[in-house]
Amino acid sequence: MNYTLHQLSVLLKVRDTGSVTKASEELFLSQPAVSVQLKKLQDQFEIPLFETVGRRISITEFGHEIADTAQRILDEIEAINYKSKTYQGAVAGKLKIGAVSTAKYIVPFFITDFLEKYPSVDLSVDVTNKSSVLKSLENNEIDIAMVSTIPRKIKAHSISLMKNQLYLVGGKEMPDLEKSISKKNLEQYRLIYREQGSATRLAMENYIAQRQLKVKKTIELTSNEAVKQAVIAGLGVSIMPLIGIQDSLKSGDLKIIPAKGLPVETYWNIIWMKSKNLPIAPKTFIEFVRNHRTQIIDNYYGYVK
Repeated sequence: MNYTLHQLSVLLKVRDTGSVTKASEELFLSQPAVSVQLKKLQDQFEIPLFETVGRRISITEFGHEIADTAQRILDEIEAINYKSKTYQGAVAGKLKIGAVSTAKYIVPFFITDFLEKYPSVDLSVDVTNKSSVLKSLENNEIDIAMVSTIPRKIKAHSISLMKNQLYLVGGKEMPDLEKSISKKNLEQYRLIYREQGSATRLAMENYIAQRQLKVKKTIELTSNEAVKQAVIAGLGVSIMPLIGIQDSLKSGDLKIIPAKGLPVETYWNIIWMKSKNLPIAPKTFIEFVRNHRTQIIDNYYGYVK
């Protein structure tokens, strides 16, 4: 056997993407280059790693076994590299963060300076809804989560960052109101929701229940950005986090509608499991946030009071 680490990496990428084309794009290689590496790897085995069904390439059961072994080999190589850098005095390793979708407006400002200070840390950020983030945290698939409410059922440490303020907003065609919108008038509008499992959706549902609003027409969308664009287009109104709509408010594409009981206020937090033995990279990130959060918030989020 004379396979290379590069060939194993190509095999894994093809398995994970299910496509030579997609694998070549993610590896920044040409399709012929990927095919050549796969052929060189296949030539060392008598049992097929792949089979072609129609125009699609499919990995065989044997190919999956080899890919699983390749993953363990590459993980060990990566661990060796991290240990080498650590012995040289660098903070090195993986940092896996899960962030609720609205937190995408926060995460970059908390990680940019950190990565500049610790360039040997490899970062991955998974942005999804709250339910998926918490599931990943409990399953040990991520080290740290960024959420707007701390779940009661999870035993987690936390660091509070800043306020998360949610307002009722409409498009520029909305009339300017000096007083809070009446319950009757609000009920005439179509309400635009985030998907189930979103913390923003939950906050909106709680507000509606507390106000005993009779919701007649609704739209459900799967991202904060999609909701924002729908409101701008005049499809309805929604309750949205201030942090994700600041530019649209400045441009006049969105308007805050005064409403009793709003804004809803929660706090952005980073959380991590109490039971988890954190590696050096996540530990260092937590300390970085603890020491620099006030400066970061003052620099970038002065409009949040």
